[in-house]
Amino acid sequence: MFRSAALKLHASMGVARSMSTTTGQTIGFIGLGQMGGNMAINLAKAGNHVVVFDVVQANIDAVTPHGKVDVVSSPREVAAQATTVVTMLPSTPHVEQVYLGKDGLIHALTKSHFLIDSSTIDPGFTKTLAARLVKEVGATLVDAPVSGGVNGAKNASLTFMVGGSDDAFAKANPVLKQMGKNIVHCGGVSTGQAAKICNNLALAIEMVAVAEAMTLGDKQGSKICILY
Repeated sequence: MFRSAALKLHASMGVARSMSTTTGQTIGFIGLGQMGGNMAINLAKAGNHVVVFDVVQANIDAVTPHGKVDVVSSPREVAAQATTVVTMLPSTPHVEQVYLGKDGLIHALTKSHFLIDSSTIDPGFTKTLAARLVKEVGATLVDAPVSGGVNGAKNASLTFMVGGSDDAFAKANPVLKQMGKNIVHCGGVSTGQAAKICNNLALAIEMVAVAEAMTLGDKQGSKICILY
C-alpha cells in the first residue's frame, strides 16, 4: 500500500530511484532480528564489510556466513569500527539504550559518523536524539523506518521513509538502495517516523473496514469465501 503511495508522491517528496550506489565500505549494523538480519545480509552480499552487534546469539549466527561480517560485543565497538551505522530495533527504549546507554554508540561517535535508524519509534524521541547527537558529538542521524515486511527485507525490496536534510538524504541513499527499492525523502528529521505512523494507521483502518464488511456480509447470509 505505502509503496504505491510513495510512487505517487515522488514529485513532492523526492523518490530517489536512479542515484548511484556505493559498495565496499565498512558499515555497522545493530539489531539482527527478522528484518535487521536480512538487511545486514544484503549489505554484506553487496560487498561491504559489515560490523554487527545483537544481544541474541542465534541472530548473529544467521548473519555471519554471508560475506565479510565481523561481530563485536557492544554498540560502542560498532561505532569504533564503522563511521556509517544502521540500527533496526524493536522500540524507543531499545534505541535509547543502544545510542545513549553505558556502552552506547554515543561514547565512540565523532562528527564523521553517519547514523541511519530504521526502527519504528516515537518521532519526538527521534528529533530529540538527533539534536543531542549533533550538539554533543557532531554526528548526523536520519530516521529511515521501512515498509515491506520480512520478504521485502530478504529481497532487498523495502520502502524506506527517510527524515533528514537534503544532504543527509543524499548520503543515506546509496546505503539504503542496497536494502530497498523505494527510497522516499519525507522531509526533516523525524518525518520518516511520522510517515511510517501514517502508513500503519491507514493499514489498520483498512483492516478494520474489511473485517466490518465481512461481518456484515456474514450476517446477511453471504458466504465469506465469496466475499473474500
